[in-house]
Amino acid sequence: MKLRWSPSRVATGIVLSAWAAFFWFLLVSGRWSLYLSTRTYWVVPTGAVLMTIAAVGRLATARVIRPEPLPSATSWTLGVVALPVVVLMVLPPATLSGYALGRRSSFAGSGVVVSTSDITSGTISFIDVAAAQSSKTGMAALRSRAGEQVTLEGFVWHEDGATADEILLTRYVVTCCVADATSAQVRVVNVPPGRFKPDDWVSVTGRIYPLGSEILVDASDVHSIPQPERPYLTP
Repeated sequence: MKLRWSPSRVATGIVLSAWAAFFWFLLVSGRWSLYLSTRTYWVVPTGAVLMTIAAVGRLATARVIRPEPLPSATSWTLGVVALPVVVLMVLPPATLSGYALGRRSSFAGSGVVVSTSDITSGTISFIDVAAAQSSKTGMAALRSRAGEQVTLEGFVWHEDGATADEILLTRYVVTCCVADATSAQVRVVNVPPGRFKPDDWVSVTGRIYPLGSEILVDASDVHSIPQPERPYLTP
């Protein structure tokens, strides 16, 4: 008997192929870092392989003896499933900016527990600062290193009422995906007034001073940098 293409199976295979292509694109381009943390990165290669296998399997069996027409309900369902791929591929890549700060909670109040053992020794990173702000023991560990020189990278944000030589150096912390992003901030003083605009990425070198619940850096050098390839931190 003559085999014919099944519209339902072909349509399903196309949607699965679209998702496979999307996962492979994220993997090759590195754009996964705009959506996921390093903890959940495994979803991308796993999804790419599984979707590819599923798409090949569905298309390989798409020819049947008696093909059934594609129901309208199935068409709408497949369209909804494919829509996220279309949207994410068409829209330009973007990261969370200062505009989202008012819509995101602070990492210190997120309830995420991170280890503070690394704060007492080694280089102080932005994730160490976020960890210190999330617990009393972490802040105590950071206070023991008050006055030490640090280099931190983040984007600029200006607080209402702040002096001209002051900025809030900001990073987003992503535990699973960008939807759960929280913010961590460090107040930086002695910044050249008027040189940096909100959302500019900068590298700050200076001495760190935990003051109460706030962390301050007295800058000795502040200069512009490109946005990092991985703009989000993972606790």
